[in-house]
Amino acid sequence: GFKTCVLTNNWVDDSSERLLTAALLARLRGHFDLVLESCRIGIAKPDPGIYSYALEALQAQPHEV
Repeated sequence: GFKTCVLTNNWVDDSSERLLTAALLARLRGHFDLVLESCRIGIAKPDPGIYSYALEALQAQPHEV
């Protein structure tokens, strides 16, 4: 009955270790309903807009989380 979300504050990784980052995010996606990366949605924490975005993506209201 619960929806779960990972909300990251990260950047597009173009380093030589990017495969490790990609592997970690791929693993997370298997365990959560939603994985939101700040670099992909264009909003970073602590901007309140990132939380509004997550709520909308989860179809949830603030009092429900």
